[in-house]
Amino acid sequence: MNNKRRSVPGIRHYDGPAGGWGALKATAIAVRTQMDTFDAPATLLRTNQPDGFDCPGCAWPDKEHKSTFQFCENGAKAVTWEATSKRVTPAFLAENSVSSLLAKSDFELEGYGRLTHPLRYDRDSDTFRPVEWDEAFQRIGEVLRGLEPDQVEFYTSGRASNEAAYLFQLFAREYGTNNFPDCSNMCHEATSVGLPRSIGIGKGTVSLDDFDKTELVISIGHNPGTNHPRMMGTLHELARRNVPIIVFNPLRERALERFADPQSVIEMATYGSTDIASTYFQVKAGGDAAALKGLAKHLLEMEAERGDVLDHAFIAEHTQGFEDFAADIAQTCWDDIERESGLSQAALGKVAEAYAKSNATIITYGMGITQHNKGTANVRLIADVLLLRGNIGKPGAGICPLRGHSNVQGNRTVGISEKPTPAFLNRLKDVFGFEPPSHHGHDAVQATQAMIDGRAKALICLGGNFAVAMPDHERGFPAMGNLDLSVHVGTKLNRTHLLVGKETFIFPCLGRTELDIQATGRQSITVEDSMSMVHASSGKLKPASPLLRSEPAIVAGMAKTTLPATRVDWMTLVEDYDRIRDLIEQTIPGFENYNARIRVPGGFRMPLPPTQRIWPTATGKAMFSVFDGVHENASGEGEHVLRLITLRSHDQYNTTIYALDDRYRGVFGRRDVLFMNEDDMAQSGLEHGDRVDIETALPGSVQRLEDITVVAYSIAPGSVGAYYPEANVLVPLDYLDKDSGTPSYKSVPVRITLRSKEIRML
Repeated sequence: MNNKRRSVPGIRHYDGPAGGWGALKATAIAVRTQMDTFDAPATLLRTNQPDGFDCPGCAWPDKEHKSTFQFCENGAKAVTWEATSKRVTPAFLAENSVSSLLAKSDFELEGYGRLTHPLRYDRDSDTFRPVEWDEAFQRIGEVLRGLEPDQVEFYTSGRASNEAAYLFQLFAREYGTNNFPDCSNMCHEATSVGLPRSIGIGKGTVSLDDFDKTELVISIGHNPGTNHPRMMGTLHELARRNVPIIVFNPLRERALERFADPQSVIEMATYGSTDIASTYFQVKAGGDAAALKGLAKHLLEMEAERGDVLDHAFIAEHTQGFEDFAADIAQTCWDDIERESGLSQAALGKVAEAYAKSNATIITYGMGITQHNKGTANVRLIADVLLLRGNIGKPGAGICPLRGHSNVQGNRTVGISEKPTPAFLNRLKDVFGFEPPSHHGHDAVQATQAMIDGRAKALICLGGNFAVAMPDHERGFPAMGNLDLSVHVGTKLNRTHLLVGKETFIFPCLGRTELDIQATGRQSITVEDSMSMVHASSGKLKPASPLLRSEPAIVAGMAKTTLPATRVDWMTLVEDYDRIRDLIEQTIPGFENYNARIRVPGGFRMPLPPTQRIWPTATGKAMFSVFDGVHENASGEGEHVLRLITLRSHDQYNTTIYALDDRYRGVFGRRDVLFMNEDDMAQSGLEHGDRVDIETALPGSVQRLEDITVVAYSIAPGSVGAYYPEANVLVPLDYLDKDSGTPSYKSVPVRITLRSKEIRML
């Protein structure tokens, strides 16, 4: 770090590795500040165990659900955050108006603790007050029966179980709508749309066993140390076996550079660490497509020279569209590739050489690929590169999208989709005896726009922090206040709960760590991880309040009062979750013998035809694609336009902020920073520590984020980074991937303006 830089409060160099003693210290602090010290060790040791609960954090799979504790700092934070001893009681809410709570930060709101009572907003006092469950359900039913079905939005967070999500979609479809804005609309919808076009299914094709057999991993657009930290154990093992790990990422991320495994006695005793990335390329924000096309161009040129690079037998037998793909790559010039990617032809040539040498390659990717206005095309380009050498459907190879929440993939599997297939709807009709709607419903962006326009009248949220997670807060937040009804199922207060409509209810639910007792005894729920493994989860902690209800019970309670003529025996289903799983088995392929198979430790894997080189596409083949050009659309106009990447801090999971530190990036006690390349700072006349305003540089855009402190950081030239969700105010609602509807959180054109000479040193 440049020692001549001015000192900036809360900004200091951090030289330690990811993991290690820093992670253990952070976990100890989280335990001490949140949980009863007697309960904490036993609770943490039940995480991801055969008779325990699934971590409420990331969706990275567990190594065979063995009875060994896999330490993960952010997973431990997620557990302690949920199992906190702090409580939000009616007395607290009576003393704190909604207006006063809205002045608090998101970190403060969730930090107050667990909700204990079902609540109803009282406009006269501007407070939330306790309400009886049955009274709340009856009122919700009355309001919903007075609305048209498509005026209601049913939002689902990835933390919801398969059982709760299935009942939720059944409730909405019997009610009469396919409006399912979903958290996956904001992250991996490009995967859900792009991969079916390429390989016939919207899921990854690798398992943990494939990482044991792979010869090369190419990591694109993700930060595993923060967003899917259990993956670090796998990367650590690969690095120690000298398997090359090639990283493409705009920022230097510590977890992709050096990692100390807390389970390694030697590394912990010696304060040692393991280098993770064998090669690190800082691709420009939005330059992933150009880099991938450059890699493909090298491979095709090498094939023309050597004749041993492409898997011609695989391409001929299993794919279509190769000729068009190859022609487009040939026509793409190196000047364009280098300009848009920020990488040299020679650098990409080194990647091509490593890829051509490997007999089994895995490409992992995250939201750095999907959250762009060409996100779907980016995903398909990754599939194209893998298809060139037959790296799908063989051991040690495949495509690996890195999902966020621990059941975001499972929600989609059990029916949370605004675009249901006719086959699924027909099965629902056969089993339940009602005619489900067939027209497409709203995704997350469309639901927000419908609320802004006044077309949507009600929002029911099964978890999540919907309004905060979405772009364009200046329009989205006020729209929440115009709703006739908003209902939120959750464990803690968040800002979306406080954006009250004409009537607003908050329902406190059981968390993953807590005991769920229904009429037939202790219940288990199930989740699906990012590698399509479905397994059981069962908490053991005493619930935070005797008034808490499970998510399935809350959904059933609303459905029963809303649908008086329903043929579904909602309350009987809640008595025993096996009955819900029986219905899932009857209506969704792949869940055969569901209840028997989840009782086997580790669960079972959902069908993945591409792993057997069976392609459920319209042609029966894997399909190459053609990416139009080498860059994204609408890149902004004029000089000094940079691309903004929204980022999660290390003390954060999605919109949940555990603390105000971002240890690995050297930020402590604050979030009002803009990470910027030093060359870009010099060109803009800025210095480390200057206070600036940021403005979106798109035609007709008026989005601004004011008074942010510039921090010099190792980030690709032309790219800047700021924290999510605060920087969401800079993302226009209509700046998105047209194919998938995913907002472009990772490449917003912006201009940076110094606030004034007088305050730049303050």
